[in-house]
Amino acid sequence: MTSKKKINYITELQEIQRLAVESPKAVELRSEDGHMIVDAKSYIGMYALDFTRPIHIVSDDAEYHEKIRNIGENID
Repeated sequence: MTSKKKINYITELQEIQRLAVESPKAVELRSEDGHMIVDAKSYIGMYALDFTRPIHIVSDDAEYHEKIRNIGENID
């Protein structure tokens, strides 16, 4: 599953990371062009992404996607 989001605030990013750590499954953050992929459970790794552009949040954990539904801007 993939959620495409625009993150506007550091607190949104922190919440995405916190929830990723709680997830029993892998959670990846991918740049819009797909060239950069980082582990969402890695707080430092997340800062390698350009958050001025939308990101793709990828995980097989449907519950995780439900938890992040209202974080940041959802992009269709």
